[in-house]
Amino acid sequence: MKTSSLATAAVAGLVAALVPASASAKVIELGTTTTPLVAPACPVGVKAANCTIVLTQVTAIETVRDSIAYPTTVSSAGEIVAFTVGLSQLDTDRTKAKADIHYLDTTFGGTTQAAITVLKPTGKAGQWRWTVAAESPIFHLQPYLGQVVQFPLTTPLQVAKGDVVALTVPTWAPVLTFDLPTKKFAYRQSRTTNCKNPAASSLAQIKVGTTATYSCDYPGTRVEYTATEVTNPQQTKNYVHAPDRPSR
Repeated sequence: MKTSSLATAAVAGLVAALVPASASAKVIELGTTTTPLVAPACPVGVKAANCTIVLTQVTAIETVRDSIAYPTTVSSAGEIVAFTVGLSQLDTDRTKAKADIHYLDTTFGGTTQAAITVLKPTGKAGQWRWTVAAESPIFHLQPYLGQVVQFPLTTPLQVAKGDVVALTVPTWAPVLTFDLPTKKFAYRQSRTTNCKNPAASSLAQIKVGTTATYSCDYPGTRVEYTATEVTNPQQTKNYVHAPDRPSR
């Protein structure tokens, strides 16, 4: 597994521009817990047919990571300026990996892609309903398979307290680590039926204002992503205004 420096300079520059030295804004990595992001791989002894590391045609919300509920929940309003994903290389054999990519491309509607989606809870908590508040551009992932890679956003996404950042995969992306403790890790997908099989068509939430029910629950699996937020700076209490200019 390699870590890409694709976005390091870009994000550093963007964060520097957004956070003056005197501001009280903070840079927060939403989704970070004690377990670091990794490029997923099949556990030892698991056959390729049972290696469920590929997420397909849905939006995914981390509901539990290292026993922390909804780790990508926004606690303070701000802007999402980047996101990071761990991407499996699929196979160490280049010929087999090429065959895997061809199969996934033709089966799930195109090349490997991902975006991040800002969701607002809708209705009662037990209904698992979420509405899209903001959506990033879609990023092409194939050049970065086998890496943990960060993508900067040209246009930051506004987020409010209580929003949750999800990972959207309109086609496919090898971002799942499975066979983990079921009480410590879990996620949900943006669909309601046939949860044991891949979605028959794209159910990814990619349009602002749309609502979906996340009934499909997957204990023991981690989605390898985080999101970088710069919180809004706090205004000085009773700050002083300049005097009004005299009228002419």
